[in-house]
Amino acid sequence: IRMQAQGSLFQGGMIGSFIDIYRQEGTRGLWRGVVPTAQRAAIVVGVELPVYDITKKHLILSGLMGDTIFAHFVSSFTCGLAGAIASNPVDVVRTRMMNQRAIVGTTELYKGTLDGLVKTWKSEGFFALYKGFWPNWLRLGPWNIIVSFSAVGATGR
Repeated sequence: IRMQAQGSLFQGGMIGSFIDIYRQEGTRGLWRGVVPTAQRAAIVVGVELPVYDITKKHLILSGLMGDTIFAHFVSSFTCGLAGAIASNPVDVVRTRMMNQRAIVGTTELYKGTLDGLVKTWKSEGFFALYKGFWPNWLRLGPWNIIVSFSAVGATGR
């Protein structure tokens, strides 16, 4: 994330960035953002799986469509939308936490995920938590479709 935010590669690529982070921030700097990354993953999985199943069930039981590839497509894209809506606030804070440089003697911008959510909402407004939503959804939607179709192909359903 830091290499992306900087707009160019750190001197020495990935290894150079690890060394740079370690020198400036120590071992803790290398692990910055691990907790919100795990939180984001839990939110995405916790939302996408049930939304996929519920959407597919309602599409089939309502008679709108049968258990077809199109039903899987719509369900996958819908669960990608739900995952993006649910996880984007944590994703914004996670990215900011990973990008903040911890220099000895200064205060960190965010102390944790909840602190980051509250500070962002108070200082920038609710919709700041949805910065980058469209790219996030445009990544999760197709990803879910691909995963769904590979699972459908593996089971034959």
